[in-house]
Amino acid sequence: MLISCPHCHRKNRLESARLDAGPTCGACKKTLFTGQPLALSSATFAKHASADLPLVIDFWASWCGPCQQFAPVFSKAATAIEPRARLVKIDTEAAPDLAARFAIRSIPTLLILHRGQEVARLNGAVPAQEFARWLDTHLPAVS
Repeated sequence: MLISCPHCHRKNRLESARLDAGPTCGACKKTLFTGQPLALSSATFAKHASADLPLVIDFWASWCGPCQQFAPVFSKAATAIEPRARLVKIDTEAAPDLAARFAIRSIPTLLILHRGQEVARLNGAVPAQEFARWLDTHLPAVS
């Protein structure tokens, strides 16, 4: 499977059986999983969206109160979910083109993408248990 590096954004080929083995990037030699949400821009988004690893996207803005409330829930989930998926944050103010592309009408909006296709969407800040249940229901199996 192809996985984009969170540091240099290069794609790495990796057997799915090795996801839990602490893999590193072939180019920059840094770890492929950090346990933290990754902030993506318009320039780096496509490299991650086209990879084989599902993306869980938090569309947010710094001025949004519910976004700020949900941020710790999202961050904590990154530790639990990786390497099953990559959690990413997209600032709708910095990347309005991505917000428009995905028809983001309210924030926070959570999206699951797999190989560039939308799998599920959830609007609004939700409690940690509801977010975990949503992820368990909608995250595709990694293969």
